[in-house]
Amino acid sequence: MSTQSVIVERVFDADKKLVWSAITQKELMKQWYFDLAEFKTEVGFAFEFMGGPEGGVQYKHLCQITEVIPEEKLTYSWRYEGYEGITYVTFELFSEHNQTRLKLTHTGFETFPRIPDFALHNFEAGWNHIIHTSLKGFLENN
Repeated sequence: MSTQSVIVERVFDADKKLVWSAITQKELMKQWYFDLAEFKTEVGFAFEFMGGPEGGVQYKHLCQITEVIPEEKLTYSWRYEGYEGITYVTFELFSEHNQTRLKLTHTGFETFPRIPDFALHNFEAGWNHIIHTSLKGFLENN
């Protein structure tokens, strides 16, 4: 079985503290990511949200924090209610002079059912938009 992953990297003109806050504080996350009912950077913390293609099926995402290294690494599982399979999303932060490089890695797509909404290219497009447009825009305005 081949391993399928999405990796998106970007250098932001922001310090690690701000980027970490953006990816871990629910009030900031809702401005560029998803509006979560609750979010805590604690291993074992579970959160969920609805999402899917515009005008298409909306899926309940079930996630659970699996690793936290403050201002360096955040990993959580990502699966869908009613469907087999589990993937993992990792955000890693690296200081580069007065900037921060974020590396997002989403792995495990081969465990998902082979349905069009769960196709790898949809995740590539989604994460590229989230990191290069939404998060970039948020960080440039804060």
